[in-house]
Order: sequence, then structure tokens, then C-alpha cells
Amino acid sequence: MATKNYKPTSAGRRSRQVVDTSQLSKVRPEKSLTTTLSRNSGRNNSGKITVRHRSGGVKRLYRVVDYRRNKDGIVGTVMTVEYDPYRTSYLALISYMDGSKAYIIAPDKLSIGDKISSGPDADIRIGNALPLGKIPVGTVIHNVELVAGKGGQMARAAGSYVTLVAKAGEYAILKLPSGEVRQINLQCRATVGQVGNSERRNRSLGKAGASRWLGRRPQVRGAAMNPCDHPHGGGEGKSPVGRYAPMTPWGKPALGMKTRKDRKTSSRFIVTRRKKS
Repeated sequence: MATKNYKPTSAGRRSRQVVDTSQLSKVRPEKSLTTTLSRNSGRNNSGKITVRHRSGGVKRLYRVVDYRRNKDGIVGTVMTVEYDPYRTSYLALISYMDGSKAYIIAPDKLSIGDKISSGPDADIRIGNALPLGKIPVGTVIHNVELVAGKGGQMARAAGSYVTLVAKAGEYAILKLPSGEVRQINLQCRATVGQVGNSERRNRSLGKAGASRWLGRRPQVRGAAMNPCDHPHGGGEGKSPVGRYAPMTPWGKPALGMKTRKDRKTSSRFIVTRRKKS
């Protein structure tokens, strides 16, 4: 899919650029696979704002996505390729031969009418899900599990992918687009192919209203505030920060300093980190 431009009937319209969705299925989502999510607009149970710059947004239904892909040996047919308001990737509605239906992340070049399957005996074909031990080295994959049976957790956003570069013992060596190299157990599953909608990176919202549709409220610079509201505030005219580093509204360093400890148990499986430190 390509990007779509508009005639410059206004300043916002001139710079607006979106992904052309004319190839997507124009159908309502599968009712049995949708639910509603309550939105708290960044507020806690007391009604106080705990996450700033969030509110509003258009109404939307949440699509339940099958990240596990554990219907082994049952062939499914792609019925539709649909837009999903809750994620950047598109979704494919799969109708299986046993009568069940499920949404999966739509990989690039997956079309309506294609057949997909999952399990150790599945073919190496776009949309099929297999254990990493059954996937050849050099294959581009997505929706990769970190824990066998838990469901895919890596490479689920639009245009993302992971490359299987080697196998060593009971682990597969994966290279992420960020440059990070990590080990994943060979029993974990992944889906063949790259996630679709890679053109999304070229989009431009063009106007403030498009951000409000997404539930994002305006952000104000700290330097434009008063000293009681932000450490950057105050001064006559345009003043420098006046402190040793850019600060958050609560006085914490905003650049160049780690704010949390790395206690993730999965960090021991990282071979090469994306950031050289």
C-alpha cells in the first residue's frame, strides 16, 4: 500500500499524509471477537491525573487477537484484512476448517483467500506459525514468543520483523531491527514474514485534531510555564533552563540518566545490546 496525499485546501490538509487503505476490507469487525475497553483518560481511581496529556479520542472496539497460534494441524483461510484502531498493524480474520474464527496480525503480502496453518509440521510460508527449531536460519519472522506457550510478544508493530541468524544448543539467536541480538528457546513459536503496513512510518498527522482523535491532549513546554509549575519556568523573556540538566516537572533528570534498575530476568539472554554502554 502507498501513502495518500490531499489537496492543500488548508494548512493542515497540505501537510497531511496517511496510508492508503483502499485495499483493506470494508466490513464491520467480527462481533464474536470484539469487546469494549474502559478508558480512564490517564486518571487513577481517585480521578487524579497520573499520566498527562491523555483524554478524549474516538470510540473504538477492541479486537481480540490470537497471539498464541496454537491451532495445530487445522488449516485456516484468510477472510478479510482489516484496520485495527488499537494497533499499528493490520489484522487478518481467519476462518478455520473446524468452524472457529480468529484474528491474527496480518503479515506483509498476505492476501484474502490464502491458506495458513500452525504447528511443527507447517510449511515455511508467510503467515504460518512454527517453533523456532523448525524455522530455517535466515528466515524473517514476527510475533515471536519469549516464553513457550505464552503468545507472541516481540515484533508485533507495523513493519517490524526479526531475523533468525543462528541456532546454538537449545536456543535460537535472533537479531532485532534495533541491533540487539538475543537468545530465545527453540520451543517458542514465531510467524513467518514481516508485519504489514510498513508505510505507516511515512504518515504525517498534519493537524492537531488528528492527535485528539487518538486521545492525545496538547503538550506545553516547561519553559513557557511559571516556576511553581515546572523547573524550567520563569525568567525574563526566553530564559535558559538554569539548572544542571533538563528536568521533568517533578525535578528529575530528563536526559542522559537512567531512572530505573534493570531487574528483568530475561536480560541474561541478551547477547548484544542495542545501546553500546
